[in-house]
Amino acid sequence: LSRMKRFFSRAVAEAIVAGGEELLEPHRREITAVFLDLRGFTAFTDRADPDEVMDLLREYHATLGRTVDEFGGTLEHFAGDGVMIFFNDPIEVENPAERAIRMALALQRAFNPIAEAWAKLGHDVGLGVGIAQGDTTLGVIGFEQRWEYAAIGNVPNLAARLCGSAHAGEIILDLQTEQDIVHIAETEFVGALSLRGFQQPVPAFRLKRMRE
Repeated sequence: LSRMKRFFSRAVAEAIVAGGEELLEPHRREITAVFLDLRGFTAFTDRADPDEVMDLLREYHATLGRTVDEFGGTLEHFAGDGVMIFFNDPIEVENPAERAIRMALALQRAFNPIAEAWAKLGHDVGLGVGIAQGDTTLGVIGFEQRWEYAAIGNVPNLAARLCGSAHAGEIILDLQTEQDIVHIAETEFVGALSLRGFQQPVPAFRLKRMRE
């Protein structure tokens, strides 16, 4: 259980332990994928001391971990300041797109004080988020000494590319996510984006706010 909790929320880890590792076998399922990273982080690492870089990452990851757990997401991996999270797997949940956008908004709010504190030290960093939804392949990948539970395919790739188009403080959605949450949130069409790895332009939407 302690090993499982390194990868999943407590509730999901307990379900895996109770239900068996077959939950992690290769399969396809519709998920909502969320990719986030820090705008301005590369410039920050170029001029900051190594201790400052790691302090910022620790603050960011601690805030991230609490928020992902609160909304029941699966934290797939860290890649420096980039993080992939998805919803609806390995345990299916209700309203995964809604959970994803509410988590993203909560993360933006929680990150604001961190960004303000670093701005006072002369470092300009902000959080960008991309969200995409659809069927994807999931399962355990790696080798004997290092395993990860991962989502593979267009959906996580699209979330990462949309994140790359997001400015600090922005949350960019694909069309399928937007259609699932438009009844509870206000969005703005930002255009059909030409994204690396995608042959056709991808309709993208900016999440503005939750409806009252």
